[in-house]
Amino acid sequence: MVDPVLACEGLTRRFPSGTALDGLTLDARPGEVLALLGPNGAGKTTTMRLLNGVLEPDAGTASVLGLDPWRQGEELRARTGVLTENAGLDERLTALENLTFVARIRGLDAAAARPRAMELLERFGMAHRADVRVQGFSTGQRKRVALARALLHDPELLFLDEPTSGLDPVATRDVVELIGSLAAEQGRTVVLCTHFLGEAGRLASRMAVLFSGHLHAFGTPAELAGELWTGIEVRIDLGRPPSDQLLATMGALTSVVQCVPLDHGLLARVTDRDAVPTLVSACVEAGERVFAAEPRQPSLEDVYFEIEARSARLGPTGDLPGLTR
Repeated sequence: MVDPVLACEGLTRRFPSGTALDGLTLDARPGEVLALLGPNGAGKTTTMRLLNGVLEPDAGTASVLGLDPWRQGEELRARTGVLTENAGLDERLTALENLTFVARIRGLDAAAARPRAMELLERFGMAHRADVRVQGFSTGQRKRVALARALLHDPELLFLDEPTSGLDPVATRDVVELIGSLAAEQGRTVVLCTHFLGEAGRLASRMAVLFSGHLHAFGTPAELAGELWTGIEVRIDLGRPPSDQLLATMGALTSVVQCVPLDHGLLARVTDRDAVPTLVSACVEAGERVFAAEPRQPSLEDVYFEIEARSARLGPTGDLPGLTR
């Protein structure tokens, strides 16, 4: 089995205002995008700061790129790239100057720093603003320059905190594709902190769901969906709400786990895809017209919101059996 790029066990961090992270245990593998999901205050940013050696824990252990983040922090940060939620650029400098300055700090010589900076500004569509001071840049433009800065030294591991917030749809698409290529084609590991579930769903190999500093679920979306639900969903379009009799008929089928009415049909959870023809036949035999039958696996959004709902019922420290691994 391949050794993880990062692993932590029992990671805990407290502040005067309260506990930000409590007993976190997870890992990330080479070439994997690990999505940290949860509402504001869940502990996502604290986790990234701890794993990059910026904060020290009150308890727990971690290894990142084979290093101790708190004893070998400088060595670690030389091999990681970080994008914080706030870009943190020097307002007095141009986009190019911001990048070349950091490139020199990162060890690139003067001959290499400028071409590398221009290459990344070009990749993020900012080459035409290279010689403009960043003071007047929009949020999206700042984010693009900050992303370029994070990649200057070709890091092995990336920590990205809300990388697409403030970007327009085209820039968002480009950044998502870049993150995907860094992981899939170049073997980089990415720890992605995001509020955008669609973005995480396209990128994440595994997901860690945090609420109030506690890990409530950790695994692939498919693994977590399998723990939360049986089978798949089938949306059947009847062009009108189903009758009570049809719902009762559907509910009596052995392949149906659950059946709920919709404004224009019904949503059935069934044991497997082979049950779909049986559902359609039952509707037709009941005199209904079937306009469409759409089976689908639960999405990352479905998984996240179900975990959120169950966590709310159990409380912030409630355990969801089987969902952390």
